[in-house]
Amino acid sequence: MTDLTKTVIRSSLIKLLEEKPVSKITVKDIVEECGVNRNTFYYHYQDIPSLLEEIIIAESDRIISNYTEFSSIEDCFDVAISFAMENKKTVLHIHNSNNRELYEQFLWRVCEHAVSEFINHTVTDDIIPDEDKAVFIQHYKCMCYGLISDWLNSGMKTDVKADFHRFCEIKRKLGDPILSL
Repeated sequence: MTDLTKTVIRSSLIKLLEEKPVSKITVKDIVEECGVNRNTFYYHYQDIPSLLEEIIIAESDRIISNYTEFSSIEDCFDVAISFAMENKKTVLHIHNSNNRELYEQFLWRVCEHAVSEFINHTVTDDIIPDEDKAVFIQHYKCMCYGLISDWLNSGMKTDVKADFHRFCEIKRKLGDPILSL
């Protein structure tokens, strides 16, 4: 019953985040939405930020476990923005709150996983020696993270996916060894 209760509480917060910012959501709103009492909420969570943190960690774990093979750097980027694309209002409400660092940690972790998996499983030693792969992983992880952060800061108003894919196309024409794979 505990897992079911926690799932219902998490789902209620996600639903409420579609409607309003984190700062406008109260424990009362959450318990009314999911039909549990305040004591039940506090039995499972210290406060709303701890609930939000659990949701974000669970989502990053889900993404990381579901995506273990990438055929291109664009695939990595697409995975990194998948949660944001599916939950725009929720992500913006988190991004524009005092809990922004939670989403930033999630994004950093997902970008690192995706890029590391791609480079470590696609790039051979004859292209880039193993000892240099970490440099490329850092570069592409930061690039993905930075583009997504800028997109979030602009209110998700641009087609970041198309922009990134176009950027990669241009880099391929210029002979980028990673993007030319």
